[in-house]
Parts: sequence; C-alpha cells; structure tokens
Amino acid sequence: MGGDRKSYTLGEVSQHNHRHDCWLVIGGKVYDVTKFLEDHPGGDEVLLSATGKDATEDFEDIGHSTTAKAMLDEFYVGDMDSSSIPTKFKYKPPKQPHYNQDKTAEFIIRTLQFLVPLIILGVAVGIRFYTKSK
Repeated sequence: MGGDRKSYTLGEVSQHNHRHDCWLVIGGKVYDVTKFLEDHPGGDEVLLSATGKDATEDFEDIGHSTTAKAMLDEFYVGDMDSSSIPTKFKYKPPKQPHYNQDKTAEFIIRTLQFLVPLIILGVAVGIRFYTKSK
C-alpha cells in the first residue's frame, strides 16, 4: 500500500482476514500484519482471530513490550474510521428454560426409587455375612 494512507471502515478492514492478507485494528490505526504472521511469537492463529474487530483490547491484554509496539509502525497502512466501529452493545444472556420446581420432586423420587432397593440389598448382604460368621 506504499504511500496510500487513508481512513478505512471496519467493513473494508474485515475483508483482509486470511493468511495471505491479514489486517488488524489497534488503537484506531490499521495494520497490515500479513508479512509478520510467520514471525509472531504467539502464532498466526492469534492474529487471524483478531481480524474483523477492534483488536486493541486483545493487543493490550497480552502485555506487548515497547519493542513490539514500536514494530507496529512498519505495518501501518492507515487510520480507522471510528464511526464504522459498532458501539459496545449490552449483553443479552441467552434465553433459558424456566426453572420448574416440580421437576425437583420428580428427580428426588426417581433417585429414591433407585437407592432404596440398593440400600435394602446392602443391608440384606450385611446381615447374611454377619449371621454366617457366627
């Protein structure tokens, strides 16, 4: 991309998401890290998984060295159009089935139907061995 520094939308950056063409958004800037994939100490999968989104948090959470941060300059291709990055959305938990307390009683009954005969069998075997030993 040489001297062609411009502003990119998230949609444009998201198209560069494979081993032969990998761009990342870090700190509002766009980086073409394709040539660095093989040399990345964390492996190329880490970088590839950070495409198509703002990877700033991922980059900062790892705790990259100042040297690693300085290396970004050689991969810089332009700035991010911040209006194209979705704002943080409110987490909506998936719908879960309503907890039915009646099933708890059913579970206890089934468990007891299984355990009571085992307990009776265990007591009978214990009595048999106790009376046989006398």
